[in-house]
Amino acid sequence: MRTLLLAFQGELTKAWSLRSTWWSLVLATAMSIGLSALIGLGLRDGRLSDRNTWDPVRYGYFGLTIGLIVLVVFGVMLVSGEFTSGTIRASLAAVPRRGVFLTAKVLAGTAIALVVSVVCGLGAFLATQPVLGDRGTTLGEPGVPRAVLGACLFMALMAVFAMGVAAMLRSTALCLGIMIPILFLNSQGMANLPAIRPVTQFLPDQAGLVLMQSVQQPPGSVGHTDFGWGGALLVLLAWTLAALAGGFVSIRRLDP
Repeated sequence: MRTLLLAFQGELTKAWSLRSTWWSLVLATAMSIGLSALIGLGLRDGRLSDRNTWDPVRYGYFGLTIGLIVLVVFGVMLVSGEFTSGTIRASLAAVPRRGVFLTAKVLAGTAIALVVSVVCGLGAFLATQPVLGDRGTTLGEPGVPRAVLGACLFMALMAVFAMGVAAMLRSTALCLGIMIPILFLNSQGMANLPAIRPVTQFLPDQAGLVLMQSVQQPPGSVGHTDFGWGGALLVLLAWTLAALAGGFVSIRRLDP
């Protein structure tokens, strides 16, 4: 346990020692909150196709995409940077037990991602709902606290998922080239095709959308899934744990 604690402190120091980490995360937070408010302003007076499917929390979180992308990039860079820079040899020399090394790095990245996710999730909600006017909601309404918590968990878990994928692939370009299109183009593309929707609804970004919704979408609507909030969390946890397991196997087989 002491070895893990020391390794965790070392990984936390490494992550925060990079100015790019500070600036990118702070900028992503500000842009996520600001963009969410701007989108909310546009939605306030827009025409609603169906009031029964209107979800002020989910639609108010459209601006979180920027923060989500930055957190995914952060998770990838935190792990893959060790391989691209060659510092993996020094890191494993300092922490020979590879399971401890990866666990410490993931815990450090998760701690940072959680802080950013909570600030983004809560900040975007508080900035957007007043802008929506009569279409907005409050934290006291049913389902809203759970949706805000879901947004925070979604962002943090995607960063952890990215760390696992990076540990498996060890290449920044390859990781981002695969993850960004799948995670962020899927919602606007193949996920909306009825023929494959029964399968694509289990992809990480689709589970994340369910976590952020305060109004359950009826059958036939774009956002409808066969599972609710709890099921979405299990789906996202399964993807995250699978990525971390794959990363652990890859790290153990590494010959530095």
